[in-house]
Amino acid sequence: MTTLAESFLTQEEQDALIQCVVAVEKQTSGEIVPVIASTSSEYPTANHLGGLLLGMILAICVAMVLGNEDMWVFLALFCPGYLLFSRLMFAIPAFKKLFISKREMRAEVEESALTSFYLNGLHRTRDLTGIIIYVSVYERSVQILADKGINDKVDPAVWNDVVVQITQGIREGRAGAALCQGITRCGELIVEHFPIKDDDTDELPNLIIEGQAQ
Repeated sequence: MTTLAESFLTQEEQDALIQCVVAVEKQTSGEIVPVIASTSSEYPTANHLGGLLLGMILAICVAMVLGNEDMWVFLALFCPGYLLFSRLMFAIPAFKKLFISKREMRAEVEESALTSFYLNGLHRTRDLTGIIIYVSVYERSVQILADKGINDKVDPAVWNDVVVQITQGIREGRAGAALCQGITRCGELIVEHFPIKDDDTDELPNLIIEGQAQ
């Protein structure tokens, strides 16, 4: 079964993205890594909350139709309703969003981006010049994190404009082009402080999709 991350970009867009990273890294010693993740969390609480609320509504409505207010009848209706709807939340993630706050999604994406930064070795480049462009497809959210070497020279706040640019492009259905533009902009922001070196090597993957380097 194809994951959200695997279907997010076409093969042509993936190839273009890799070439974009290669082109930018010919100008700077920075290491830019786009990471495409299906989701930043399974949001198990939303499964249970959706099951509880919808199961309760179903039980109440059916009990009213039957004209029976007995607690045991309510429980007999609620339990299978809860199981049905909680599994529905799990099987159809789009429904789950009704029970997830924007704050929770934002926090999960931020945490997942930071975890991905370290798991994929962006903190281990020679000059501490790793940059992750993390896209969480389910949340339609983007995070950009840079390593200490870059943050010592470039105000971390500048990445916010790049995030807005990429996010807008994704919403407009041009994810590949928006990511390429974002990568190019990241290169422009760091090239003055981190120009290419004679002995520079490509230290990190140029695209990661669901943990698979490309």
